[in-house]
Amino acid sequence: MKRNIFGRIFFPVLLCVAVLGLATSAFGQGRGGGRGSGGGAGNAGGPPPGVGVDRGIGNASTRSNGRSDDGLGTASDRSNGRSDAGLDRARMAENNRRSADKELREHPAIADAVHLNANDLRDGYQTALATNPDLKFGQYVAATRLAQNLGGRFPNITRDAILAGLADGHSLGSTLKSLGLSSQEADAAKKRAEREIKQARQ
Repeated sequence: MKRNIFGRIFFPVLLCVAVLGLATSAFGQGRGGGRGSGGGAGNAGGPPPGVGVDRGIGNASTRSNGRSDDGLGTASDRSNGRSDAGLDRARMAENNRRSADKELREHPAIADAVHLNANDLRDGYQTALATNPDLKFGQYVAATRLAQNLGGRFPNITRDAILAGLADGHSLGSTLKSLGLSSQEADAAKKRAEREIKQARQ
């Protein structure tokens, strides 16, 4: 009789302990597997896939089962391609900015040639890219030097005026002529600036 009562009490308690132990083990494995799968430990807090303006686009497509791709397509259609053009402009500006950083690392004397420190030259170029993402770093440096060489005699020839001409699709020579220089003066000014910049690159 006592054995039956003991069995009735002990068996349910033992069963509860066993179930609780299994549940705790499964919960712990689930948490550990969640960190390992999905790249948590492998990623180690690193940046998302992709760089620059394209960062996360491919990842978003995977996580949304393609819905983000549909959204990009819809944005392109509704804006008549303007969203695509905006992305292209951002990519162009970023590529040009990286090229400028590389140029300044390899030829730091370029900043000295235009009487600026590297940070000011880089910041000014980045500001100019917001208006004209196609602007090359060499063009920006040349516009800076031309304005310094010519501004004393021709006050209307400023870096901003030269950059505006380039943004409108004009060459350096035609821009200088539109600002009052003759063809010979424009050619001579360009050659002088190119010579000074070339010396800085050596």
